[in-house]
Amino acid sequence: MRRRLRPLLALVLAPVLAGCFASGGGSDAAGDAQDGSRLRVALAFPPAEKLSPYGADATILSRLGVTEGLTALDANGAAAPALAASWRQQDDRTWLFTLREATFQDGSKVTPAAVVAALTHATRAKPAPAALSGVTLTAKADGDNGVRITTGDPDPILPLRLSSPSLAVLAAKAYGKADAQGVDPVGTATGPFQLTKVMGTTAATLDRYDDYWGGRAQATGIDVKFVADGTARASALRTDQVDLAEAIPVAQAATLDKETVEATATTRTTSLLLNTEKGAFKDAALRAAARQAVDTSALAKGVYEGYADPGAGIYGPAVTWASGKRTEPVGRARAGKPDGTRITLATYDNRPELPEVAQVLKQQLEKAGFEVTLEVREYSRLESDALAGKFDAFVGARNSLVDTGDPVGVLASDFTCDGSYNLALLCDKDVDRAVVEAADIADTDKRQDAVMAAEARILGTDAVVPLIHQRIITGVATSVTGALLDPYERTLVGIGTRR
Repeated sequence: MRRRLRPLLALVLAPVLAGCFASGGGSDAAGDAQDGSRLRVALAFPPAEKLSPYGADATILSRLGVTEGLTALDANGAAAPALAASWRQQDDRTWLFTLREATFQDGSKVTPAAVVAALTHATRAKPAPAALSGVTLTAKADGDNGVRITTGDPDPILPLRLSSPSLAVLAAKAYGKADAQGVDPVGTATGPFQLTKVMGTTAATLDRYDDYWGGRAQATGIDVKFVADGTARASALRTDQVDLAEAIPVAQAATLDKETVEATATTRTTSLLLNTEKGAFKDAALRAAARQAVDTSALAKGVYEGYADPGAGIYGPAVTWASGKRTEPVGRARAGKPDGTRITLATYDNRPELPEVAQVLKQQLEKAGFEVTLEVREYSRLESDALAGKFDAFVGARNSLVDTGDPVGVLASDFTCDGSYNLALLCDKDVDRAVVEAADIADTDKRQDAVMAAEARILGTDAVVPLIHQRIITGVATSVTGALLDPYERTLVGIGTRR
């Protein structure tokens, strides 16, 4: 039985990156600055798992500056210090991380024992976090401030892996609860803002954590609204009900003051995923027919009004090295004739362009000879059916570097037989072999070459049709400085964000 896991949709470590992706001239040196007001934030995705750190909700926690792990991602996508001040590799399977002095939001100290407990709990989560897909690790305390982590197989990108929002470190009291997969992040994390109240899937309240190791945040707290409707998020910004609104619909961008619209190139790709295990698209020839029917330029220019690039592969322009290393897809089947084949195409409305993308795809596929039924739901009501393969085709937006910062990560979780977020239900021995080969390479340049060889194998199956590479639009009130807008979509609010 293949493991399934929610994606880390949007998903971190904002305080560490406060200087890397700041919009509006925010400062890192928040501790000595005059306090700002509370921030009002509208997020697109309501909690799907009671703010468990192991699935989609992990990114909510990181974007709000609540959680952090041993490492973070810097502006270049490399591992940077977070709760670990430094690290070194002792052998091909063992790394020693040295902790900085820090405290949890419940007042307890961040100790090696606490970190070991947090990482051990993550390894035992069911399903496992996507960052641990295909990886086994054991953590042990080493003296007063060291944590030794040993992996079952050599893992050259372990520091990158530990930057994942799903591997956040929480205090001992966070674990063993009855809800949120046994994890309670309220008041137990290490970031500059602490959750104080969660109102189901509608709102949350955060207060500043004054003893944060990185300095005191300028904003005194955050009031969060979870607003799935994109038009409503834009309206809330326009009418001064919120200060920050994520994922503004392209159609709404023109209704906002130009100075409040921030477009960020991201590592997010919107794709059409075809169910290879059962139904019409078990037939590779019909998958090829569906791929040939898609006009990606019409989506980029029409639906996204220029805020996107036509799909080139699993990795888009924000992954700057990918285009120069891309090779032609390997082993594609010859397209067959749909002849009225009936399919169900599904997507979600949290990202407001996706239903329109799906509608255009429906028309394109019907023109090619398919009979298409379109199903649109809110993401949390759609995910379990998508993971179970109840649709023939699925349109989704996926950040290719969000899980680990390593390009191999999304290939392993989304396209291998044991992948934890394999919506295409793909199980191809050649693909698995190519992904394993890439994962075993430590040299960065050679690893990238192997990644692109694996991408060519995956695209050759036609299990995935890359549609567009997205630029995320964030609404930022003119009164706000220091919003953290990064291509990995792991950050939004940090210590220098204020109004």
